[in-house]
Amino acid sequence: MTIKILKIIFLLILLTKPLYANTQYFQEGLNLYKVKKFNEAKFKFEQDIVFNPKSEMSYLYLSKIFKNLKKKDLQEQNLNTVILLNPRNEEAIYNLAKLKLESSDYKKSKELNERLINLCDKFCKKSQKLKSEIENLSKK
Repeated sequence: MTIKILKIIFLLILLTKPLYANTQYFQEGLNLYKVKKFNEAKFKFEQDIVFNPKSEMSYLYLSKIFKNLKKKDLQEQNLNTVILLNPRNEEAIYNLAKLKLESSDYKKSKELNERLINLCDKFCKKSQKLKSEIENLSKK
């Protein structure tokens, strides 16, 4: 009986350690991101993705890092991944709409913003402002 209990405890310890490590990578990345250590944060978010390929937030923060590093293609790639994982992620949709607007893709930006308006919860005001910005720029 005691050997069974010891086996169960040992098994639980082995199983929980990788789960702790997975969340630890994201948290370390977030801490590094907050102090603008983007290369180190990027590595931690990538480590998190290795253990959790559906880590929506790691992809979102990678897109923010690539925005700061002015790597628009990688920023867009990560935003698309976030939206693929969670089509209702307002921040990713908003950021992708802004990115498309910056690259003069008014049609795609407008389409994304309309999608955001339909989902609107946290980004309502930003979405309305973006709508005006798209309309003004597309008239020029």
